[in-house]
Amino acid sequence: MQLEEPKYLYFLVLLALVTVLFMLQLFWGRKKRREFADDELLKQLAPDSSVFKPILKFVTLALVLVALIIALVNPKIGTKMETVKRQGIDIVFALDVSKSMLAEDVAPNRLEKSKQLISQIINSLGSDRIGIVGYAGSAYPVLPMTTDYSIAKMYLQNMNTDMVSSQGTALNDAINMATNYFDAVDTSKLIILVSDGEDHGDGADQASEIAKEKGIKIITIGVGTEKGGPIPIKDRNGRVEEYKKDSNGETVITQMHPETLETIAENADGGYIPGNSTKEVVEQIKNALDNIEKTEFETQQIAEYQTQYQWFVGIAFVLLLLDIFFLERKTKWLQKLNLFNER
Repeated sequence: MQLEEPKYLYFLVLLALVTVLFMLQLFWGRKKRREFADDELLKQLAPDSSVFKPILKFVTLALVLVALIIALVNPKIGTKMETVKRQGIDIVFALDVSKSMLAEDVAPNRLEKSKQLISQIINSLGSDRIGIVGYAGSAYPVLPMTTDYSIAKMYLQNMNTDMVSSQGTALNDAINMATNYFDAVDTSKLIILVSDGEDHGDGADQASEIAKEKGIKIITIGVGTEKGGPIPIKDRNGRVEEYKKDSNGETVITQMHPETLETIAENADGGYIPGNSTKEVVEQIKNALDNIEKTEFETQQIAEYQTQYQWFVGIAFVLLLLDIFFLERKTKWLQKLNLFNER
């Protein structure tokens, strides 16, 4: 099942607020009527007034709004699964989400530039399986191996510097997790590591050599400039409040370290690519993939998704028709049936 426009689910919060306001108004109205007269006198003054009909009408209209909100979200259901044979390689993207990636020495900042690079690489792929790992002071699994590129790009866009609690940059953890991310299927394997090259851990060289022993190549992409830049600290509105400072109160200048990334790539029979030009990065990645042997593998995928919004529009329409017949006063035939126990 997929939700095409999940952002419309926020309207349910507004509906909950309206429901609370309606209940408050209902209790306030009952209190004021009791202050005006007792129940017997109110029945004589307004014999056709119904206690439950206004609630019934509100519930009906609330259900109409719920149905319309779900219709806007447009849930899709996969109608069938099928097993297909593909030729490709398994690729794990390891993305640096440490605070240094917020530096704006490349526009808009290193992290957003990295996301753009990975997204464009994904767009250029054919039938390869991909996974995503995020890392800072430790590595974090983001997306398991999949051929659903749209889901992959959605997860990618949601990655940020707050998703890993331990700060710093541990390249060895990233490589180790990416190395173990692949399943036991005998396919060609590649790690694409995107970083500014800062490394606050030990063992990146050893981790890349272990990857090589397992037949995994590593391509590194460097994002940032060797001149570097400060790390902005922004408020909720995106305005820069200050820049990160060290223990001496000096502004921290974070630099890109290509030599670290070059060493990792060399150890794992891969290559290093500067991330300045998105077009050049994509072209070099495509050339590298063309030189890697493709493996045939089977995968299950949903062959077809069908939209379901029309059912909820229909439910809303039927409820609106019913609401027309729900008058707020008592009706003779309902009084005979006494459905609401109002005698």
